[in-house]
Parts: sequence; C-alpha cells; structure tokens
Amino acid sequence: MKSRRWKKAFLLLLDFTVIIVVAMIGTLNQPQFGQLPKGERLERIKQSPNYKDGEFKNLSETPVFTSDKNGFMTMLDYTFSKKVNLAPKDSLKLDKTDIKSIDPNEDVLIWFGHSSYYIQLKGKTFLVDPVFSGYAAPFSFTMKAFKGTNLYFTKDLPEIDYLIISHDHYDHLDHQTILKLKDKVKQVVCGLGVGQHFEFWGYDNSMITELDWYDGIELGDEMSLTATPARHFSGRGLKRNQSLWASYVLQAEGYSMFIGGDGGHDPFFKELGEKYGPFDIAILEQGQYNKRWQAIHLHPSQVFEAAEQLAASRIFPVHNSKFALAAHPWNEPLNMISEQEASLPLMTPKIGEIVYLNDSTQSFEEWWREWE
Repeated sequence: MKSRRWKKAFLLLLDFTVIIVVAMIGTLNQPQFGQLPKGERLERIKQSPNYKDGEFKNLSETPVFTSDKNGFMTMLDYTFSKKVNLAPKDSLKLDKTDIKSIDPNEDVLIWFGHSSYYIQLKGKTFLVDPVFSGYAAPFSFTMKAFKGTNLYFTKDLPEIDYLIISHDHYDHLDHQTILKLKDKVKQVVCGLGVGQHFEFWGYDNSMITELDWYDGIELGDEMSLTATPARHFSGRGLKRNQSLWASYVLQAEGYSMFIGGDGGHDPFFKELGEKYGPFDIAILEQGQYNKRWQAIHLHPSQVFEAAEQLAASRIFPVHNSKFALAAHPWNEPLNMISEQEASLPLMTPKIGEIVYLNDSTQSFEEWWREWE
C-alpha cells in the first residue's frame, strides 16, 4: 500500500516536472529571447582570444555576484529586500525634441533615458542601445519604464546610418524596437554573436557588422568606430556569455567619444585612455548598481576615476532615470554623482534635451531633484 502511494507521488512529481520543462522550452522559444550563435558565426566566435571554455570571458576575473551567497539566494535577497523610491511618484515632465527638424550638419546628442541615445556627428547618424517599447524585459508586464519617460519611438527618428549595440541584455537590445527599426537602419554594429539575434529577427546578414574587442571599421570622412573591452556579461535565456559585450570608441576628425556600454571598473580604462584618448566625452554607466554586482557595474563613486583614466574632458552618466533594475532610489545615481567633488564637467541633460557636442560650456539643470 505504501509503495503504491510513493509510486503515485513520484508519477505526480514527474508529470509536474515535465509540464514545467515543456512550459520553459515553449517560453524560451519565443522570438524575443533571440537565438544563440550557430554555423559560421559560431566558428568565428571560437577563434576569438576572448572566447574560452565555451564562453566569452572578461579581461579580469569577474563574478556576476560579489557575494558569499549563491546566485539563487542572492536573487531571493534582492527580490524580498525593502525598496524605497524605486520610481518617481509622479510622471516626469520632460520636453520632447523634434529630432527630424534638427539641422543634419549639427553635432548633437539626445538621450532617451537609461542607455539609449541618438548621435549626429559630422553628418552621420548613430543610435545606441535603443529601447522604445516601454519595458526592459522579455515580457511587457515587467520592468516597465517610469511614467513620462517613454517619450520617443522609432517613427520620431531620421534614417540611422549606424545602429550600435553594446550587448544583448533586454535593457540594451529590445526586440520590439529592433523589429520596427529594420527599414530605417543602414548598418548594425555589435559584438561577436549578437548578430545572430538580428538575423533571427529578419535583418539581412549584409547589414550586420560584428566586432571583437579592438576590431574597428572605417566610416568614411576620417571617421572610425572601434569595439573595445567592457567588464560585464551577456545572455537573454538560460545560457550566459555566448555573445560579446563591448564598449566603443567613436572617432572623427577633431572629435572623439567613448561609448561605455555596461560594465564595472577595470585597469583597461587607463589603457584605452592611453591608446585612444583624449576623449571629448566619456559616456559611462552609473545606475543599477548593487553591492552584490560590484564587478559588473560602475558605482557613481567610481565614475570620475574611470573618466580621468580615459583622459576624458566631460562625463555623461547614463543607465539611470527610466528603469529600476536595482534596488536603489531612482534618482540616487544622479544625486550621488552630482554631490561629489567634480574633477571634470558633468553632463546631466533631461531625457529629450539637445546636447551640443561642440559646446563645452553648455550647462544642465539638476532636473531630477524636482521629484525628490
């Protein structure tokens, strides 16, 4: 009798496990999760000096969680920890610039919140890590944008010469946005393996340029774009680090910009400053930090040091003010960095405000304090 009960319990558990596994497989097969590299793309990846033991590696040893707890317990702590002021209480009142009406010969930058921004430089247009869907996750009911911050959509943009992707996390590579951009983008530039997502989503492979660290492309008119290291990780499903994460150096005659992507502090900042600097602007992430993520994100207290090592003239801090990925108050990153003793000028535009790249005297309001 007892053996029958155990057998019945085992069969129920087995049925439940099968249902869970089938559900997970069905979920992960949805298009927004993208696709792992395969075929010739995977063979090229295997030749990269940054790909070892079946995955991409950082230059320095980089644990995702800097904690004595395992990943599961760390996530439980994060999920159930007390969180205060994660999002603005009211809708942010921001101005929307008509990007299409800007003189195409004007050198400007417009930030869309978090790590998405538009650049016009020397007559060319660039779009970095665009997320216009209103959420930074595989499903629309999670990780929603703060009220009032999802101001821009693909229809608001002119034709884009180069779409630059730093890595394949959802808050940087947004499936819905990428689908809507397909007829507006001339060329995609991304790290090794990231192109598989684009090809899976209908982009022609001829439009996709995948770079390893220190690979570069010439853009014409004495302009170049070079992929450089970042200290982070990648992955949209269960398997991490199958595509490469990167920062970028954008150089034009008389102008140089560091596009930082995501990542923690590392000695390569100094090396990049010596090799490619000085930079007119360093765009550095300094939001979504946590004491358990010290290796993979910059803390506001580290930004000035990183920018000095890069030999930057000005700092534009990003990765804030649109999504709450970490447990800190939404405006804490900008409060913390603006209250430090500044060794370099700090650029803190509103979402949608025009930044004039050739005007080093342009000043910005501490706009986020209105919602404290």
